[in-house]
Parts: sequence; C-alpha cells; structure tokens
Amino acid sequence: MNDILKALASPVRMDMLKWLKEPEQYFGEQAQPFTTGVSASQFERCGLSQSTVSAHLSVLQRAGLVTTSRHGQWVYYRRDENAIRRFLADLQSTL
Repeated sequence: MNDILKALASPVRMDMLKWLKEPEQYFGEQAQPFTTGVSASQFERCGLSQSTVSAHLSVLQRAGLVTTSRHGQWVYYRRDENAIRRFLADLQSTL
C-alpha cells in the first residue's frame, strides 16, 4: 500500500492514471488499439519529455498500478483495474 500511496503522491502520475482511464479522450491515434494500452511515446504529446514519461511510468508499474505489453519495439501501458480496486478496498477498510 505504501508504494501505491507514494506513486499517487505525484500530480503528474495521478494525471497519467486519469489519461489511461479514458485514453481515447487524451491521446491521438496509434498503431495498436487502446485496449492494448497506450504507447509511452503518446505521453510526450501531453508536454512531458521521454525521460520524464519513462520515470513516471516506471513508478506506476513498480507500484502495480499499470501493466505493460510489448508489441515490436513499442511498450504499451494500461491501468491495472483489479489492482486499483484492491487498493481502494484496502484503503477504505484501513481508514
């Protein structure tokens, strides 16, 4: 739970999770359907550098909030809805 709370402490990472919840609304077209996830390169369109995007996505992945899949040279990120639901349930029962 602490890793998730630390990951959520960043407004940028909170935005990324929001963007991943409704990718069609926040990102342009990409080679793979959004059900596959969002390519890390798509986040650059939101004003973030590639290195910043990678660092933030790594924190979210280590916390278990996003999953990845590789298609060719591209890595796609998706929210892990089950992990988010478990976290929210744990948080509610703890507090």
